Amino acid sequence: QVQLVESGGGLVQAGGSLRLSCVASGYTFAFGYWTMGWFRQPPGKERELVAGISWIGGRTDYADSVKGRFTISRDSAKNTVYLEMNSLKPEDTAVYYCGAARLDRDSLRRGTDDMDYWGKGTLITVSS
Repeated sequence: QVQLVESGGGLVQAGGSLRLSCVASGYTFAFGYWTMGWFRQPPGKERELVAGISWIGGRTDYADSVKGRFTISRDSAKNTVYLEMNSLKPEDTAVYYCGAARLDRDSLRRGTDDMDYWGKGTLITVSS
């Protein structure tokens, strides 16, 4: 059973930076085709994709609202995916979730329904 544990959330002022980590256990992702994603759910809104990455090929995909500010990456040795967030805005305030899906080829998925596994989330609050 794959388990995902997020960390790195907190309170930050607008314009600041944070780095989220998602440590995966229960499977070595380098041994299969996986897509990993960071999603967020603002208060009262639906969960949405922030950034995704294909584990083998390292292809990435970003929501338009975070392009140029956020960077997703992975470390195969640590079975960990990261989200580097810069120039944070109050509208980035949300619970951030790590998701994972096993695929049959190196690819990306954007939808919450596409994910097979989820972490419990970490809250990021950006103050103005």
